[in-house]
Amino acid sequence: MPTKEKIESVNEIRERLESNKIAIMTQYMGINVAQVTELRKKLRDAGIQYKVYKNNLARIALREIGAESAADFMNGPTAWAFCNDPVAPAKILKEFSKEVPFVQIVGGVMEGKVLTKEQVISLATLPPREVLLAQAVGTISAPLRNLVTVLNAIPTSLVNVINQIKKKKEEAQTAA
Repeated sequence: MPTKEKIESVNEIRERLESNKIAIMTQYMGINVAQVTELRKKLRDAGIQYKVYKNNLARIALREIGAESAADFMNGPTAWAFCNDPVAPAKILKEFSKEVPFVQIVGGVMEGKVLTKEQVISLATLPPREVLLAQAVGTISAPLRNLVTVLNAIPTSLVNVINQIKKKKEEAQTAA
């Protein structure tokens, strides 16, 4: 029979998986206290929650949200990074794993879909959300800007043609 603490822990994991856009799993064997403190500070400064759960309890929560295949990535101590920005935790964890090879990304869950290690690492190569939004707006606005330029050119060209006709008539009158 499950204890109250285990039920609460499973509920907490499930709630975090459902309420955040991404949850990244990391292995952290061999890391010392100073390195863990440094990693937690970097993640906390970026608004990312980082917590260790028992693998069995995490498996239950993953099963409850329909992402049980993510449990295959959990071998040994597993820490979870939860965030609503899919790119930020991937970037921080990837950079930190270069400095401290004991911390490795092993997989993740993004909006209920299981991500492999490679997919999570590819998220780290994306520009920040604000840059992506600016690029999208620029892409959408470029054709509109071109349309306005073309539409503005029509009356301008008409005015130029009328001015040329006027000049020719004036020249013809002065020549006559």
